Amino acid sequence: MTNFSFLSSQKEYTLFAPAAVEAEKVFASSPAMCAVGCRKALELAVKWVYAADNTMQMPYKDNLQSLIHEPSFRFAVDYNTWGKLPFLIKLGNLAVHTERSVQQSDALASLQGLFEFIQWVDYCYGANYKERKFDSALIPTEKVVIDTAKIKEQESLLGEKDTQIEALRKKIEAMSAQLTAQKEAHKESRSFTPDDLSEFATRKKYIDVDMKEMGWKFNGADADVQEEYPVEGMAGVIGQMGYCDYVLFGKDGLPLAVVEAKRSSKDPNIGRKQAVLYADCLERKFGRRPMMFTTNGFETFFWDDKSSPQRKVSGIFSKDDLQKLMNRRTERLDLASIPIDDKITDRYYQKEAIRAVCDQIGLGFRKHLLVMATGTGKTRTASSLTDVLSRGKYVTNILFLADRTALVKQAKDDFKNYLPDLSLCNLCSNKDDRNARIVFSTYPTMLNAIDDTKSVDGRKLFTPAHFDLIIIDESHRSIFKKYRAIFEYFDAYMVGLTATPKTDVDRNTYDFFEMEHGVPTYAYDYETAVYQDHVLVPYYNYEVKTKFLDEGITYDDLSDEDKERYEEDFIEDDLLPDFIPSAQLNKFVFNETTVDIVLQDLMERGIKVAGGDRIGKAIIFAQNKRHAEFILERFNKLYPQYHGKFAQRVICDDTYAQTIIDDFKQPEKEPYIAVSVDMMDTGIDVPQCVNLVFFKKVRSKAKFWQMIGRGTRLCKGLTCIDQIDGEYMDKRRFLIFDYCGNFEYFRECKEGYETKETKTLSENIFGKQIKIAVALQESAFAVEDYQAWRKEIITVCHGQVTALQPELIAVKLRIQYVEKYRKPDAFTYISESDKGELLKEIAPIVQLQDNDELAKRFDNFMYGLMLAQIEQMSSFQYARRQLQDIAVLLERKISIPQVKEKLPIIKEVQTDAFWDAQDILLFEKVRQELRELMKFLDTGDPKKPIHTRLVDPVTDRQEGVQLDPAYDFEDYKAKVSRYVTDHRDTLAIHKLTHNVPLTALDYGELERILTSELGSKEDYAREYGDTPFGLLVRKIVKLDHEAAMQAFSAFINDQSLNQRQIDFVHKIINHIELNGYMENVAELAKPPFDKPISFVKLFDAKTRANLMAAINQVKDNAVVVVT
Repeated sequence: MTNFSFLSSQKEYTLFAPAAVEAEKVFASSPAMCAVGCRKALELAVKWVYAADNTMQMPYKDNLQSLIHEPSFRFAVDYNTWGKLPFLIKLGNLAVHTERSVQQSDALASLQGLFEFIQWVDYCYGANYKERKFDSALIPTEKVVIDTAKIKEQESLLGEKDTQIEALRKKIEAMSAQLTAQKEAHKESRSFTPDDLSEFATRKKYIDVDMKEMGWKFNGADADVQEEYPVEGMAGVIGQMGYCDYVLFGKDGLPLAVVEAKRSSKDPNIGRKQAVLYADCLERKFGRRPMMFTTNGFETFFWDDKSSPQRKVSGIFSKDDLQKLMNRRTERLDLASIPIDDKITDRYYQKEAIRAVCDQIGLGFRKHLLVMATGTGKTRTASSLTDVLSRGKYVTNILFLADRTALVKQAKDDFKNYLPDLSLCNLCSNKDDRNARIVFSTYPTMLNAIDDTKSVDGRKLFTPAHFDLIIIDESHRSIFKKYRAIFEYFDAYMVGLTATPKTDVDRNTYDFFEMEHGVPTYAYDYETAVYQDHVLVPYYNYEVKTKFLDEGITYDDLSDEDKERYEEDFIEDDLLPDFIPSAQLNKFVFNETTVDIVLQDLMERGIKVAGGDRIGKAIIFAQNKRHAEFILERFNKLYPQYHGKFAQRVICDDTYAQTIIDDFKQPEKEPYIAVSVDMMDTGIDVPQCVNLVFFKKVRSKAKFWQMIGRGTRLCKGLTCIDQIDGEYMDKRRFLIFDYCGNFEYFRECKEGYETKETKTLSENIFGKQIKIAVALQESAFAVEDYQAWRKEIITVCHGQVTALQPELIAVKLRIQYVEKYRKPDAFTYISESDKGELLKEIAPIVQLQDNDELAKRFDNFMYGLMLAQIEQMSSFQYARRQLQDIAVLLERKISIPQVKEKLPIIKEVQTDAFWDAQDILLFEKVRQELRELMKFLDTGDPKKPIHTRLVDPVTDRQEGVQLDPAYDFEDYKAKVSRYVTDHRDTLAIHKLTHNVPLTALDYGELERILTSELGSKEDYAREYGDTPFGLLVRKIVKLDHEAAMQAFSAFINDQSLNQRQIDFVHKIINHIELNGYMENVAELAKPPFDKPISFVKLFDAKTRANLMAAINQVKDNAVVVVT
């Protein structure tokens, strides 16, 4: 008799019984194959439940992970029993790829978990249930022959055919009505007691499995993990023993790391000191200091106290990665000694950027931000930095992230030119070797690759420490929200590249890179690049205002002829508006004359090439797809001689948009004019581009300057003709035609419009549901109806949490919160702290499975309306009008049966009585009743496009009025001032503030700081001329009061001086305290020293000479070096 033999007599369990029996049978022969068998038996048993119980709802995917996390299944299974299933699945997956990592204790836990789940199945649906307990003594001990290769291939111990499984499943499905009906009665009359696995024991199992996923071996001849490893001499006490939770050994038999797993679920760093003591003992024993991990199963911290402070990581590192880090302790070179390859980067600012990052790495910083104007070689700089760090033995594997496939391809091509000896992989193409030294990817591709990509031995390829350096291109864009998980998962140096850092409250580039605002690692701005170094070209801007684009179309202002045309254009839609706002132009009203003005300006005034016969490459930034198409129509009407290929649109909907971009990059290939909707705003490099047309409003500062950046690149050899210089060789400038007041806007609002972080519908809805659930906890909502509604809300929210799959990296990184809110009682009372965690940690990762987007949008709107009512917000009145408008639109569609059925509540929403009731339960009823009707509302553009031809007068023109610098990075003066103020306790600065003469060593240190660390000699000369270093520091930090008093103590203590003379001396002291010194003693003849009695009249010659000597001595102490 075995634990699962009882299943053999129960024919209704034929679908999964053989698999369970077989899994137990192979336990003694192969724990790994037992784990594979348990996983397969679980999969079949779960599918049996879905077939047998018609209350279960199939998820959008039918894989095992999705099946167990589907809320209808998840809530049905006992909480403790369900908690064992993810481990069982994870171990089974691990066993398929790395069988030797599975120990008997792991396989035993799998069998126990499988047995308990099958017991639960029998408890709910079985005809002959009796409560049983798993007995390890019943497991068969005899060995059996196993075909491991075949089992791994089919991921099953038995060769079940899909057709056989499907046939058995259908038999059960036919009995589902009966089995479902009996379930509740069985649960009333039967008892089921799951094993209570302690919180820590559960977490320790996960820690073990996570380590095994990284390739660590717990048993066998090549085991490299030892648990409860004994060490002697704890805390330096001879003979005092300690026991390390885990010690991880390298191939050389020496410990690589010690892992301290704390039982506290609050803070894993309670074990930090203990880990240090273990590392001390191991270092004494083996002669090499191991690295340290502290973990509680939820959070993990890594510390190599030989090279860096402790930091949070996403998990225990693999053996190869730890060995790589261990080797670097001795292999790393001084980065200052690594020459920068002039073949890659030969410009001074690129080298300064590289040195700045290297200096910061040397100080221990791991996040770096390079802000460099578009066109100044950010990618080239990044490749040269990669080269330096690689030769300096700081990095091996590099990840380059960009947010579009075109930019990924462009970056890879550039790196291939700059670093031809390094292996490269474009992860987006699936053609390259993923083990390459440098991997290029978009954010979503990388996020999926973390979860899915395996190495040749079946293990996860992209481990937490796989990449040593992550380069983030255009790092003002996609680093926030969803893709932040990538940076939380990988433990690597990070270097952000951008020309336009964001400073919005919830999208701040500096905050992400842990920088002081406005102080990146290195900055090279547009103005310096253009006007000082001439590595970019300047823009020359034409600003044109037309009446319609600026003010809109007012019917009464039109001429009689235009009024007639206006009426003809609008009458067929039974619509004759008195006024069309400018915002509606180029959205649904398209005026031919306005577009013609823009196109003719470009063609007549734009920079030309080919001897003046052709307009130079130009980008027109259009507002939307319709607008782009209308511009093309007008261009082809105005210029038919170009046969329709001269200008082409570039929009994401077009299949061959990338081909058009590639053609546009070719100097002598059509199109010469690209009409772009968002696709060419950023990242596309076309040196031949000499004309930009802003035919849409832009309010984002970052986007505006990115768009300007499309024209800034030099283009040697390009012959141009413009109205400023006539004909010339080499691109000198590019033109910007602005028809939508963008330059005027950014003159008034330098920082532009602050964008808010975008939330998904799922996140918005979950967050609002949580807020409502919190509000309903108050006594005002104590009646049963409100509490029943609250229960519905928290049931839905809890279901979304339990549906999260821990294997996904975004979920795993927040597993501490996921586990907390998976507990059934977690939502009983939601504190303010709980609400904060749910909104910040859980809401961003939940995913609604409802595919009806319009219904979800209505849910989001209605929950917002309810919150506005509860919190008495002013937005409630606006939401009220919106809901009434929706009701009016639905009332016009009663020919649709589903709409007609809901007509009573549609009408009720439009009554005053409905709103006077102020009852949020009524609002909830509306949400439930009307959400399914949203699909019947018009979802396309609400208005049919109208093309008209009205005279659009030009009301204003100006040209050549540039904007002030867009970004104010902390300048050299500010850095010097901040450094001196922050370091006033260093020896040289302390001497200066206390009037102590400087030594040559002190002076040399000041010189190094001011002309090397904070900037260059040129920077100092530009800002301070020939001011001695000591006097500059004195100006900034002043002179200490006591030191000033001491310098003039001989006069203050001179009893021969009268009160007026003493007061004059105090004036001198006060001046020197405030200014650090007195520039020239001639100042004693000027205010405030000249009244009431002058210096000459107040003191005799000897005293005057002594006072002037004392004043000069204070100054000299900051200038003259003593030997």
